[in-house]
Amino acid sequence: MKVSAQEEYGLRCLLQLARLGEGEFLTLGQIAEREGISQANAGKVLWLLNKAGLVSSIRGTKGGYMLVRPASEIRLSEIIKVLDEGEVEGHCKTYPGVLDSCVHTGGCGIRSVIVNVHEAVERALSGITLAQLAGSEEGAGTTLHQIRSLRPGAAVSTAEGAQ
Repeated sequence: MKVSAQEEYGLRCLLQLARLGEGEFLTLGQIAEREGISQANAGKVLWLLNKAGLVSSIRGTKGGYMLVRPASEIRLSEIIKVLDEGEVEGHCKTYPGVLDSCVHTGGCGIRSVIVNVHEAVERALSGITLAQLAGSEEGAGTTLHQIRSLRPGAAVSTAEGAQ
């Protein structure tokens, strides 16, 4: 599973907004500078997020971007759906080889694996909010372990368990 640059930049921009106080906002330039990305890239993802209703923008010299809902109500699965660019649906069209379309049009085992992986990732991401990501890396890791029904450090590799 690969996270695209667009998904990464979108999450980073949203994290900047998630850390703001009530009624505060950031300009496109402030977000881009804080994240070390171009204003063009920040502008593209914020436009998508605005169009999807996750952020709002205020025009003018005193304007900027802010979250539409509290970060605790925004799930990562929502964000990734907006920024994903149709990875699952387009997979079979992306790798057809030298032909115009894939030769495996029916009963393809590869497609079912990819779809199932994406569904598992979506379930995991729907259990994590933007507010949880805005905390520490340790806190986000703990949340992910809870989703996986594991305690941090509880996973034992096969090699360790055999010793």
